[in-house]
Order: sequence, then structure tokens, then C-alpha cells
Amino acid sequence: MSNRDNRIQMPSGMGGLVRYFDEYHSKLRFKPGHIIIIAGVVMVIMLILYAYGNSLLGIG
Repeated sequence: MSNRDNRIQMPSGMGGLVRYFDEYHSKLRFKPGHIIIIAGVVMVIMLILYAYGNSLLGIG
């Protein structure tokens, strides 16, 4: 058995790698500042719910 017979055959093209999102462009565009603001708002809402959630929602 020679080295030539032991080689693994890769599929033609990009070695089996498939790139699905090359042509996809999202209709929604967010700036990094918007993401930071949204994350901050979510954190404030979570803190309020953690502190006052039981009384606000009438639980307990």
C-alpha cells in the first residue's frame, strides 16, 4: 500500500466548507451605540423586576 492510496479525498470546491451568508444582507441595521443602550435598558428593567417584581405583579 503506497502513500498515494492512503490519502483522503476532499470534495471539490472549498474543501467541504459551505458559506451560506455571503449574499445575505439584513434589512435591520443597528449602530453599536444602540446595542449598548438597549442592553442598559434591559438591565435596568431586570433590576427593577428583581427588586420590586413581586409587589408589582401581585405575587406574594
